[in-house]
Amino acid sequence: MADKMHLKLTINGEQFETLCEPRELLIHVLRERFNITGPHIGCETSHCGACTVDLDGKSVKACTLFAAQAQGATITTVEGLASPEGMHVLQEMFREHHGLQCGYCTPGMITRAWRLLQENPDPTEEEVRFGMAGNLCRCTGYQNIIKAILAAAAIMNGRDAAADDAVKTPEEVA
Repeated sequence: MADKMHLKLTINGEQFETLCEPRELLIHVLRERFNITGPHIGCETSHCGACTVDLDGKSVKACTLFAAQAQGATITTVEGLASPEGMHVLQEMFREHHGLQCGYCTPGMITRAWRLLQENPDPTEEEVRFGMAGNLCRCTGYQNIIKAILAAAAIMNGRDAAADDAVKTPEEVA
């Protein structure tokens, strides 16, 4: 058995430390050691994105990253996006635009969308679709997820999200 290593992380602005085996995955350390349960365990192959977290300014799939690889990192999860004043605008827009159904993929979707909007504050619908391609949803059909992200971008850029609602469902186009 491998020796345990001392792991230090900053997660959602708080310092965390633990001992872990070098083979332990980041998703398990987050959920089981630190009780940060927003990121979900989905496919465990990095295909679904339910475990997406922001690590040092990049979206990563925590199910295929060893915790040891995150040593000293700054991590933001969906829990870290909210503030004492309430939910982040992305969380609000996912709720308002029904960008979730079962909710299993939602934390990873929102965390990835947050990074996408950090990288590209005013994306087009096509750029959102491309930027979110690594996060899968089995319930929604994505239309409302895209609407939610574009509405959040509009609000974050000081525009009226309702007037900016460019994504149309097939019924709206007909």
